[in-house]
Amino acid sequence: MTAAIGISAVRKTFPGAEHPALAGVSLDIAENEFFTLLGPSGCGKTTLLRIIAGFETPDAGELRLGGVAMGTTPPNKRSVNTVFQSYALFPHMSVAANIAFALEMLGRPRDAIRARVAEVMRLLRLEGLGDRRPNQLSGGQQQRVALGRALASAPKVLLLDEPLSALDLKLRRDMQIELKRLQAETGITFVFVTHDQEEALTMSNRIAVMRGGAVMQVGGPAEIYDRPADLFVADFIGEANLMPAVLVDRKGPQGRFRLTGSDALVVANDAGTIGVGEPAMLMVRPERIGLGPLNAAPCDVGVIALRVDALAYSGSDLMLHGALADGTRLRARLSGAAAGDAAVGDTVELIVPPDAVRVYRP
Repeated sequence: MTAAIGISAVRKTFPGAEHPALAGVSLDIAENEFFTLLGPSGCGKTTLLRIIAGFETPDAGELRLGGVAMGTTPPNKRSVNTVFQSYALFPHMSVAANIAFALEMLGRPRDAIRARVAEVMRLLRLEGLGDRRPNQLSGGQQQRVALGRALASAPKVLLLDEPLSALDLKLRRDMQIELKRLQAETGITFVFVTHDQEEALTMSNRIAVMRGGAVMQVGGPAEIYDRPADLFVADFIGEANLMPAVLVDRKGPQGRFRLTGSDALVVANDAGTIGVGEPAMLMVRPERIGLGPLNAAPCDVGVIALRVDALAYSGSDLMLHGALADGTRLRARLSGAAAGDAAVGDTVELIVPPDAVRVYRP
């Protein structure tokens, strides 16, 4: 099946820049996919979005939409619409007129425009607001009007450049669900740009994690979170404990590591290509760590003794913070019931299951 978007070895360097904004990016984005470009500021995700839209031209490489090479095809000749962070609504126009604008520019019949605007307003739950101006709407309503204007012409691809960043936390989470629903109902390919890992994990079919103009890993949310390709992805996505260690021994794929910060022994089911005596970096998500039994001892395999120096309560969970002997920070996220009576100053035994440990070369 032809990809909705095919990106092959795309490079872009801006005048005066020391490093390229995009350093040979290649991606295929499927039809009817919610695809997210995720990464820190300056990683190249917005530049890639602008190249897909036609607002920027790559220095090298090829972009194809629906199997057709775009070359220097201008934005208005591509079946692509963009929703910007600022919404960019016309303040002097009503909600209905804002949504109808693109259809009028395409010369659609007046009756067809009215019917399509009504359909889009129902889809976006904006019924009854057609005569209002943007300044009479809430932030979430303005965001939906911007989406409606972009969706009205039924593009094959919708590009979203951090459109939720101006919303408060509750409204942002509500809109995450709305966007996912819209994508499923319309069947349009969504390409979403964000630096927010929670947004990416919540909404996406697949995620491309970017850094320094390059794609570090592409995969579904569970793959990116549970099996990060390298230390950057492991540390960038969600919360991660990164602990320096040395491989003591191994049997097949399973390895036993001694933490350099505490002399505790931790087992990993997959030790990768690390050899005995070689250094490694172990990654464990805080929620995969459990509180050990009362008779556990620091010498037991998979048990880490941690002196608690801070507690963070977040409703259903309690995060224990502490440090190993070499200063390596460690966090364990426990349910309220599992945390027991843990308090600052206590030394607790934490259990690290072998299947929770990911191993990387430092």
